[in-house]
Amino acid sequence: MANKSVDHKHFPWSHVIGFVMSIALTFLAVWLGLYTDLALNTVIILVFGLAFIQAGIQLFMFMHVTEGENGIWQVGKMLSAAFIALVIVIGTVWVINGMH
Repeated sequence: MANKSVDHKHFPWSHVIGFVMSIALTFLAVWLGLYTDLALNTVIILVFGLAFIQAGIQLFMFMHVTEGENGIWQVGKMLSAAFIALVIVIGTVWVINGMH
């Protein structure tokens, strides 16, 4: 019987790096929203961009979407889901702005 605890003795650097990057992106988004003189539309676009980057970091660092038997298929599914989410968000904003 093999000792499986040996596999868990390494320090989870990818989790720490992902956590630090997520916190940094969150603080950057807060700073953009509260302390810059950028136009509102610019701030919204930048915060949405940072949110998608953070979601990608969390998928790859914490949820390990590329690991396993079908890693490439999982990435393809995630990219198609991100595309659908972008279409829904951009379409919603477009329709709401077109109502004025």
